[in-house]
Amino acid sequence: MESPEKEEPFLRHVEVDVLIPKLMREKAKERCVETVEAFTHCCKESGFLMVLKCREQNAAMKECLTAHYRDPAFFEECKQQYIREKLEYQKTGIPAKNRTAKVPTSM
Repeated sequence: MESPEKEEPFLRHVEVDVLIPKLMREKAKERCVETVEAFTHCCKESGFLMVLKCREQNAAMKECLTAHYRDPAFFEECKQQYIREKLEYQKTGIPAKNRTAKVPTSM
């Protein structure tokens, strides 16, 4: 007896190894916004000495980001988001980043 769940679409190597990890990086930066901003601020303030002066902020940022990158549930969440966006693109022909920006209007 088959399961009633919908079968996931096949994902190409580039999607699994490049596109989904790219989405993960973007979402992880949003979730680690405080540590990313602290590191960015430190770098702007420190100039060439940032390598020495911003070690603590860099370590905190890396720790937060890496925790997300290694989380299988986070990968699955990003994979499902990628699949939803891919299926929506196949239906509409409009990429996700342009979908909310361009709403057709009639005069």
